[in-house]
Amino acid sequence: MAATEVKTHFRTCTLCESMCGIRVDYRGEQIIAIGGDPDDPHSRGHICPKGYALQDLHNDPERLRTPLKRVGEQWLPIAWDDALEEVASRLLEVQASHGKDALAAYWGNPIAHNLGILLSMGRFRQALGTRNLFSASTLDQMPHQLVSYFMYGHSQMFTIPDIDRTSYLLMLGANPAASNGSLMSAGDVLGRLQGITARGGKIVLIDPRRTETALYASEHQFIQPGTDALFLLGLLQVIIQRRLSKPGRLLELAKGWESLSTLLERLPLARIAKQTGIAAADIERIAIEFASADRAVCYGRMGISTQEFGALNHWLINLLNILTGNLDRAGGMMFSTPAVDLLKTSGRGGFDRYRSRVRGLPEFNRELPTAVLAEEMLVPGQGQVRAFVSVAGNPVLSSPNGRQLEQALEQLEFMVSVDFYLNETTRHAHIILPPTGPFEHEQYDLVFNLFSVHNVAKYADALFPHPPGTRSDWDIFTDLCQRMERRKIARKPLPQRLKYELKARLGAFFTLQRILDQGLRQGPYGNGGGWLARLNPFAGKGLSLAKLKQHPHGIDLGPLKPSLPGRLFTRDKKIDLAPGLLVQDLDRLCQRFGAQAGKPGLLLIGRRDLRTNNSWMHNSYRLVKGKERCALFLHPDDADAHGLSNRDQARLISAKGELIVTVKLTADIMPGVVSLPHGWGHHRPGMRISTAQAHPGISMNDLTDEHLIDELSGNAVLNGVPVTLQRYREN
Repeated sequence: MAATEVKTHFRTCTLCESMCGIRVDYRGEQIIAIGGDPDDPHSRGHICPKGYALQDLHNDPERLRTPLKRVGEQWLPIAWDDALEEVASRLLEVQASHGKDALAAYWGNPIAHNLGILLSMGRFRQALGTRNLFSASTLDQMPHQLVSYFMYGHSQMFTIPDIDRTSYLLMLGANPAASNGSLMSAGDVLGRLQGITARGGKIVLIDPRRTETALYASEHQFIQPGTDALFLLGLLQVIIQRRLSKPGRLLELAKGWESLSTLLERLPLARIAKQTGIAAADIERIAIEFASADRAVCYGRMGISTQEFGALNHWLINLLNILTGNLDRAGGMMFSTPAVDLLKTSGRGGFDRYRSRVRGLPEFNRELPTAVLAEEMLVPGQGQVRAFVSVAGNPVLSSPNGRQLEQALEQLEFMVSVDFYLNETTRHAHIILPPTGPFEHEQYDLVFNLFSVHNVAKYADALFPHPPGTRSDWDIFTDLCQRMERRKIARKPLPQRLKYELKARLGAFFTLQRILDQGLRQGPYGNGGGWLARLNPFAGKGLSLAKLKQHPHGIDLGPLKPSLPGRLFTRDKKIDLAPGLLVQDLDRLCQRFGAQAGKPGLLLIGRRDLRTNNSWMHNSYRLVKGKERCALFLHPDDADAHGLSNRDQARLISAKGELIVTVKLTADIMPGVVSLPHGWGHHRPGMRISTAQAHPGISMNDLTDEHLIDELSGNAVLNGVPVTLQRYREN
């Protein structure tokens, strides 16, 4: 009788950043239904189509559950111990033969949702011992982190828009109606946006495309791709010239005020208007509205990060919020107070401590730009990458000039992938180590609580036990670390070997749950180890994992709170308004858009879709069915100029390649701009993702250029890529 009983499990969806609570009805090991959790204090019952698809990921027969080894053209099962032993030995052999930096590793976006990877990643990086570390961060938000490091002293000091209390939201390059919010974890983000206008506020959207979010905005302005920094510069100039700044308490918390007037009076507003495509009168009006609003916040996201002046954009956004007194105050740009405080447990960051071998680009946070990954594999010489570890990522589809990276992976001496799909990237591996699925391990959002628009905490145990013969990410990386460490320590003197053995035995005590519990107890809502419990809103012992488990829907920890100067990590406890490297980059902007700047040709931008986020979601039929998602959005005026009609095929050409595209005419895109989505291109041979292959689409990153980067942060330029368009004629 018990086997037929339907039970309910509560946890957080891990398919995007919004942290929506879900309820899972299940019988035995069969999922009956997934829906939103109405008692979740963060998402309040909201769920998007991706949440329903979690069961597709769990049930997918093509999801790998056993390690595979490539032998010729075949993939053969291999026992876990044999696979891990071979991986550890091959990686160390390559380093012994060619040097420690002959090994590279890449972490994909999904690791941010995975507690096991996050808590084992530091040790694994140390075991690898290489400088050649890469991640999806330099294809996404690295400019944001670099600016936080320069201004606030910590790369994890993410500025969060307090959209629940603002009266004026200015958004650039963000499409929360499709992304559900990004670096702004906001369950039911559309309800929250509607709340702004319902209480008499205003939402202004700046974007080269009239996106899905425009339906919720009070005003939308087209902007020429890559010119957001000019627009922000124009807003700041108006505010300074008209003496509209009102920093309030921030005046004493920041340094560099005397520099701002000379820094920002660089380009005439008329030229800014011409380059951006936004009328000077509209720039002036928006600046006055923003500065005059009771509570305002400017928020920019991936559209302004993945462009030529990504870091500059985020700096100018910070200045706009600071000059108007809208930093660290309700309704403005704030900082979260997560239950596990990563700012205190992780390093502050660092910049330009070493550089990439081939192009000489600086590291940040011990990572190099992913745009240089392929060349580090292909260009011969001392330090050439010859072995590669990929973790939960598909850089062949997500990094610029993915075809070049594909060629680079083909010639490696050894590659291992920790992934549960045989996809465009992992098909080049020699061994694939598949972790358990999201329902088969613990869930706690270490990262996304840093981005949350409201402080919350939620934990869920694994819904289903590990199936026999499977291992979690935590198991995989812990085992790999041990094997690599023991090989290295075996060559050391006896005292060092004994010290390592003692440390290893102590380390075995710290399980994933014990580490999380310690983080909660030492966090701002825990007891701090003793007398602080008396000051905590949680009576008694403060917040712990045991207490959190008593609240399956999560705990509401309250709205964002002012936290400066206590939250600052700069040496002098001051916000640095004018970091030298950002000031220099302003010179680059002015040179780029000086008096001689001409009108650009056709520019390519990306786009998001509510039903997709990363390429690995495309093996769910419910997420890929329906309308064509890879058509090229084209304005009717540009179609006329190129002799194209709706549904025609055309050749889209860049400096790196060309694609055959299907044209979709729409007035919702700015003339001179075309748009393709990210994450598609499932036409490669040798994969085991049949649903994705039946809906292959095309990869935008077959056109993007690895040499187009934000020069300061190294972030890839995925928006504003120069292209040409030709009518397609079959031979």
